Amino acid sequence: MAGTGMVPTDKAAFALSRETGDLAEGAAKLASEIGATSVEAVLAQANRTGRRKGAATAMGSMRPRPAEWYAFDDRDQDTADWYPQGLTGSEDSGNIGIPAFLVSWYFKPEAGERGIRVSFLSPKSLKYQHALLVQAKPDGSYGPINIHAGGIACYGDLLYVADTTRGLRVFDLNNLLDLRTAQNDLGDGKRVGRHGGRLHAFGYRYIVPQTDAWTVAQEGPRFSFVSIDRSGDTPRLITGQYEETRPDGWVGRWNLDLEGGEPVDAFVMGHPKIQGATSYRDAWYLSQSAGASANGKLLVHKGEEPEVRPFPIGPEDLTVQDGKLWSVTEFRNKRTIFAVSL
Repeated sequence: MAGTGMVPTDKAAFALSRETGDLAEGAAKLASEIGATSVEAVLAQANRTGRRKGAATAMGSMRPRPAEWYAFDDRDQDTADWYPQGLTGSEDSGNIGIPAFLVSWYFKPEAGERGIRVSFLSPKSLKYQHALLVQAKPDGSYGPINIHAGGIACYGDLLYVADTTRGLRVFDLNNLLDLRTAQNDLGDGKRVGRHGGRLHAFGYRYIVPQTDAWTVAQEGPRFSFVSIDRSGDTPRLITGQYEETRPDGWVGRWNLDLEGGEPVDAFVMGHPKIQGATSYRDAWYLSQSAGASANGKLLVHKGEEPEVRPFPIGPEDLTVQDGKLWSVTEFRNKRTIFAVSL
């Protein structure tokens, strides 16, 4: 693909190296103490309910409007603390036994920090539940992960989370842990980790400890979003870089084992403000934002020039599910998961 965007570029600059360290050890210790549950079990008792075609202001001037969208509840719409960023789904995973979406959020206030969380949402019931993503320690404690979590992708049981300056963090959903199996209450809502013999997670019932990491081998490349391309014979992990003003953000595709560290291919996208990207069959799909009050754009590259399609306000990460392209919107009272045609 040549022309405006999607120009091939050097792959070596984006090489990743594996740095598991003691992450797996700490996660295993926690899991052995607390006991794991499943995404299906979490959704069976989920404590929040979204609204079908709620938060319609997120659609702005978009015509036609998306084929389907789901809004988060009023508390999650109105909060100035948490912002949704990444999106993946059960079809990306292949191992989650019911239709589901997973959404990453980061905590924004300048004072204090609550790390990052992931929401598990059922598109059938619209029930959803938050879980805190944590970094476990070999001594059995754990702490928050203070990153932007701009994109997520799930393949099998592994959840990949973009770490802007470092690469990719990996979480094993076999270690989705229910704190209520270890104690009767959820501890102090202002604490995280082990204190006085009790487990705390800022009041969250569920935690998922990090188990692995893939770190960029040199300074410079940023990892802003993640997706999965399952449309070809070999599934690929996709990640790339957001650039605010310059059109030289990159995107690359890796084999899922990340063997060798380098992507299979890499491209300069040729557009600023790309918040998410995925490939599907013979096309690239790029999600372009335009701030909190203007509609974004969907850029579709099938040839030399992109096709520009209407998109909602504040579009972020991309995923493919049910034969449609899905994204999530981030701004207050405009927070939705929505679908458009591929």
